[in-house]
Amino acid sequence: MSFTYFECGTGPLALCLHGFPDSAHTWRHLLPELAAAGYRAVAPFMRGYSPTSIPENGAYQTAALATDANALHDVLGGNSDAVIIGHDWGAPATYGAAILEPARWKTVVGMSVPPWGAMGNAFISNLDQVQRSWYMFFFQHGLSDFVVGANNLAFIDMLWSQWSPGFLASQDIANAKATIATPEHLAAALGYYRATLGAGFRDPALNDAQSLVQGETPPQPVLYLHGANDGCIGTEVARDAATRAPSNARVEIIDDAGHFMQLEQPIQVNELIVNWITTNAS
Repeated sequence: MSFTYFECGTGPLALCLHGFPDSAHTWRHLLPELAAAGYRAVAPFMRGYSPTSIPENGAYQTAALATDANALHDVLGGNSDAVIIGHDWGAPATYGAAILEPARWKTVVGMSVPPWGAMGNAFISNLDQVQRSWYMFFFQHGLSDFVVGANNLAFIDMLWSQWSPGFLASQDIANAKATIATPEHLAAALGYYRATLGAGFRDPALNDAQSLVQGETPPQPVLYLHGANDGCIGTEVARDAATRAPSNARVEIIDDAGHFMQLEQPIQVNELIVNWITTNAS
């Protein structure tokens, strides 16, 4: 595969992974702060998101995203001082990468999708969250390719307005739309959900890795951030995650922020992330 990425600064690798519906542009506030803290900050467009290529085998399971992150660590010259940061789909990819090859990553930051089994518990016991996650089930149907792609991807505008209420994000939404503007790239983005909840292709070669990443408990120090106004995943899910967090983890709820907190409250989010990774650098 061919990955396109933004980078800023020099030093240990800080890999930043975006989610859906988003792009590597989402890290534009964080990358310079990471560089100022002495890191080589890199934000790739995730597999299947233009201009990164579409995988020939169509694999989008979490283990595939995690192995991408570890492969990027390799080709970007990362060492044991590298840190990994993920938002939305980038979060489980981050947890998975840290679990599969812990020696590569010094510390971990996840955002908007909590680890430690909190999401699985929410689907079983939290009907409010099941309702919020309706789109994930809708994406299992082939009709969703046409609905999401219609009217200049108006579906994406709707998700942003629901997930980050009151946040004016026209340029960010345009950046997100550009990554899935073709039917092939849109199908790739929806493929993440189909490989997780539906009949989407799962690479048999990754079966063992997939079993490992489903544990969602990285051994490294983990900072988890969640927007107080997140319309995609409720704060009660984040608070449940806090009760499951190991002793080397920290959970922070960001006031006046929805799902895209790194864009809504960049100063606070950047400070929390930089303080976390630098504190745990030794």
